[in-house]
Amino acid sequence: MQYQALATDYDGTLAHGGHVDELTVAALRALRESGRKLLLVTGREIAELVRVFPELEVCDLVVAENGGLLYWPTEKREEVLAEPPPEALILEASRREVKPFSVGRVVFATWRPHEAVVLEILQQLGLGHQIIFNKDAVMVLPPQVNKATGLAAALKRLDIQPEQVVAIGDAENDFAFLDACGVAVAVENALESVKKHCDLVVADHGRGVTELVGRLLQDDLASLGPRQPRDKIAERSIQH
Repeated sequence: MQYQALATDYDGTLAHGGHVDELTVAALRALRESGRKLLLVTGREIAELVRVFPELEVCDLVVAENGGLLYWPTEKREEVLAEPPPEALILEASRREVKPFSVGRVVFATWRPHEAVVLEILQQLGLGHQIIFNKDAVMVLPPQVNKATGLAAALKRLDIQPEQVVAIGDAENDFAFLDACGVAVAVENALESVKKHCDLVVADHGRGVTELVGRLLQDDLASLGPRQPRDKIAERSIQH
């Protein structure tokens, strides 16, 4: 078995309207039964993820907060991978009426059109944090924290190599972890830039994840045939 794990984004990929349908959950269970690992790689915070995805324990490991946190659903155990959001950022965002916003273990999250104000705050405070977008979502994270770094930490815990992983996503913040895996897949509803960047495009949302699982179970993606290395595909995408 060449591909030992599936790493999937949540919103816009696994989930539609914030929720995962029963057929998709059944496909995830079939993936696990095949002996493969399932990793969820999301910008969401764990508390809200548990609320919207009650079947979270189908996942072996969750990379949450856009790479800032690892969470083991069956054990309800977490591992924080970076420092918490600066208190000065939180206070200044409140003073400047950035609403709504949430504060996780690592991430400070809000929505467009607040990105300009957030950038001003970061510059004003002299913070080296980065702003990462997920369509309308705006996330502030420490430097060098993204879905790829979080996934790398998760794979190390599971003793799986990146080239043994198939990744699927839909948005800007997914580029990092898609490029870090053996096969990159986009759902049909993904941003055009993401679809052009990937090895394979499947159906939209959970239907696409179900399709991908079916192909993994059928022939371990042998039907994809020879592919360029991920770094070559990334280079081609940047040039175009």
